[in-house]
Amino acid sequence: TAEYELREDGGVTVINRGYSEEDKEWTQADGKAYFVDGENTGHLKVSFFGPFYSSYIVFELGENYDYAFISGFNHDYLWLLSRTPTVDKATIERFKQVATEKGFALDELILVDQTK
Repeated sequence: TAEYELREDGGVTVINRGYSEEDKEWTQADGKAYFVDGENTGHLKVSFFGPFYSSYIVFELGENYDYAFISGFNHDYLWLLSRTPTVDKATIERFKQVATEKGFALDELILVDQTK
C-alpha cells in the first residue's frame, strides 16, 4: 500500500507498506516528496533515504483518480497504482500500451496479486 498526506511545508508524506510472503512480515518505508514544477504538475521528487531524491512522474491519471501510471526519471522504474486491490483488464492493457509507447520494456513487469 501507499499512503500520501500533505505536509505543512508544502510537500507530501509517503508511507509505503508491503507484506513479504517469504519472511511472513510487514515492512514499511517512510518518505517525503516535493513538487518539482508546482502542485498542479504530476512531477515530484521523493526521498526515503535522507538527502537522496528520485523522480516520481505521473504520466497518466484515471478520470476519477482511481489509478495512476507512474515512472521514475528514466526507464528503470514503472508502477501502476490503484485505489482498489484489483484493476480491470482494460486498465492493465492501457497501462502496457502507454508504457510501451513511452519506451518501457515490459519483459520484467510484475503484476502483484493484491487480493491475498
